[in-house]
Amino acid sequence: MGTKSARMPEAEAFACNTCTWRLVKLCYDRAPWFRLVREPLALGMRAWAWRHGIDPRQASRGHLDCRGCMRYLKDQLKARSWAFRWMNDRIDPVFNRLRDTMVSEDEIEEARVFARQAAGP
Repeated sequence: MGTKSARMPEAEAFACNTCTWRLVKLCYDRAPWFRLVREPLALGMRAWAWRHGIDPRQASRGHLDCRGCMRYLKDQLKARSWAFRWMNDRIDPVFNRLRDTMVSEDEIEEARVFARQAAGP
């Protein structure tokens, strides 16, 4: 009578162009009300991912800040759900415009550089 060892599924790599989390942290510091906008959206995305069987622990990036990144969930949801794509096409541009009013072009560029470096070799 053998026992199977429980193994975590192998992590999946994902790509991103800009580290949204770095920009969001700046927005949280500058405008605490921004949490009231973003957190319900993030909770909804997590619930939607759970509904589609997407495990955020499967995300893999080279940097510790990337653990639990919403980019992985968003990419997976876009691939699996037409309804999510429809919602995202309407909400994302508004969210990005709001976020970008609170950060500078230099900070956005730093987030882009970090995203490229975080991918690892």
